[in-house]
Amino acid sequence: MKTTKKITLVLVLAISMLFVTNSNAQDTKAATNYDQGFRLGVGVNAGYAAHDPYKLTLGADARVQYDLSKRYSATLTTGFTNLFVSKVDGSDVGFIPAKLGFKAFIWNDEFYVMGEAGAAFAVTNGYHKTSLLLAPSIGYATKYVDISLHYEFYNDFARLNNNGSLGKGVGQVGVRLAYGFQL
Repeated sequence: MKTTKKITLVLVLAISMLFVTNSNAQDTKAATNYDQGFRLGVGVNAGYAAHDPYKLTLGADARVQYDLSKRYSATLTTGFTNLFVSKVDGSDVGFIPAKLGFKAFIWNDEFYVMGEAGAAFAVTNGYHKTSLLLAPSIGYATKYVDISLHYEFYNDFARLNNNGSLGKGVGQVGVRLAYGFQL
């Protein structure tokens, strides 16, 4: 009986060694058609608010991008944005956006569409609301330059309705110009 157990143990070890040897012997080919990895982009944003009392927007951001494949990337963006109002209408609102996104290159590996979702944390003028932030965009990116047109919607920020009452939800259309580089 002891001899049978020893033979079984030796067979199990031998088969295990074959699997370990085979798994170590596999070649892993690095992708040669794109530089998979991280990129960092630093940009400025300017835009026009689509809802009163806000008029213009201005901000700066940093975006980390990880290339999942040649055409698809995941993004993480943060920075600071200010929604400006005229003096008569009240106080500006400044906030820190935190967005996760997905970027898909659709033409010539330069033109892309992107969707981002996250939160906008208001930090100025005693306004401490946090809002859901949704941001679709289209853009053009080269090795170092990224230009995009985006729409951002903040569903919990207060706005003035046409009849003078307060409502919720502020949107803005903006342009982002960024310098990017590989990490």
